[in-house]
Amino acid sequence: MKMDEQKGLDWREQLEMETGIHFRTVNPEEIEKESFLTIKKELGEAFLASYPKEQLPVLLRVIHTTADFSYRDSLVFANGAMEAANQAIQRGLPIITDTTMAASGINKGAASAFGVSVHCFVGDEDVREEAKRRGVTRSAVSAEKAARLYPECIYAVGNAPTALIRLYELIREGRFRPALIIGMPVGFVNVAEAKELILKTGLPVIAAMGRKGGSNTAAAVCNALLRIAGENRIAGENRIAGEKQKKEE
Repeated sequence: MKMDEQKGLDWREQLEMETGIHFRTVNPEEIEKESFLTIKKELGEAFLASYPKEQLPVLLRVIHTTADFSYRDSLVFANGAMEAANQAIQRGLPIITDTTMAASGINKGAASAFGVSVHCFVGDEDVREEAKRRGVTRSAVSAEKAARLYPECIYAVGNAPTALIRLYELIREGRFRPALIIGMPVGFVNVAEAKELILKTGLPVIAAMGRKGGSNTAAAVCNALLRIAGENRIAGENRIAGEKQKKEE
């Protein structure tokens, strides 16, 4: 085909002619919607019906972020995690993360609607110096800083198991009591063990058991929880408005 004839083709048609790979035509605003429909279809009606309704949006968001359906079996919600998350967000408690990537991935607009701030201390100069002086990870020292500054918070771990281990120690010592812990470190050394350890605190925890996780997964959980809290707020406001209208009638 001549160059002037190719100009009339859109990018999908042109790539298909050049490579033999077919791309579907999907409107940008429909991509997320179609992705969630695909996820639900692959999970199956029986699974969707049996999975706890209040936890399902978190699982769906994690699968959407990772394209990994194994989370259906590894995602754990312990000690009233969903209710604790909703209360923490409604109260405007801050979210602390162990990586700048996780912090960057959290929807700041959704967070600010509740007065929720997002923090990551691993890059702070005082944290770097203290970690170097003691020969420990910055993630561990970051947990200590969070305990001093924000004793009540949502603590989301997406990278370092040492953060979960130090959190456990601080909690056991009575120096820290997060409202919710999101345990999503990823890797091969002490990762699965750190997740098992944090469950022993008895505090509300959402964790991906085993080796899998990551900063993107931790951020996905936070975003799902923020969205759920927003829906709960709207539902509450509508309920109050309805009750007020009935009284006036």
